Amino acid sequence: MMTTSPITSLPVMEAFYTLQGEGFHQGRAAYFIRLGGCDVGCFWCDVKESWDASKHPRVAITNLVKEAIQYPGRLAVITGGEPLLYNLDNLTDQLKEAGFETNIETSGSSPLSGNWDWICLSPKKFKEPLAAILPLANELKVVVYNTHDFAWAETYAAKVNANCKLYLQPEWEKAEEVTPLLIDYIKANPQWELSLQVHKYIHVP
Repeated sequence: MMTTSPITSLPVMEAFYTLQGEGFHQGRAAYFIRLGGCDVGCFWCDVKESWDASKHPRVAITNLVKEAIQYPGRLAVITGGEPLLYNLDNLTDQLKEAGFETNIETSGSSPLSGNWDWICLSPKKFKEPLAAILPLANELKVVVYNTHDFAWAETYAAKVNANCKLYLQPEWEKAEEVTPLLIDYIKANPQWELSLQVHKYIHVP
């Protein structure tokens, strides 16, 4: 029987130590690994430079982990682009062996791989998430660009598990316009909470 060799390197746009700025783990020290490559392509994406994987060097997973352990925080956040374009089993195994808690931020557009302590699912209209990831999400984070997004958010809230945290987050460029709408919506629908991109307000990566 043929076996597939584990992935030993990944295209990395950037990797850095900062504070998690969004969602349930907001405010925690975290080592971010942003992978290159995306098959979703949101027009409002603030990291469009991550989309083309060929523009980013492949970095050995052992080196990624070696760099991450130089910092005292033990929360690793894997993001993109769309990180699930790659099999992440080897990456998460090595991070866990080094004592990290593993979080992923994904649109869910590709099959889930990796061993995760926390899955933040941020579905996008441009390429909807695969059904298999919905019951596994710990956090549903919907970026709100206009009022139509509220009904769209509710369709996914109905599909995740009962313990999944529900967040609405204003699209950054429209935050001034959209945030008051989110506040009113959450007051009327208190199962939702507000997620802000705090890192952008405190000027950290």
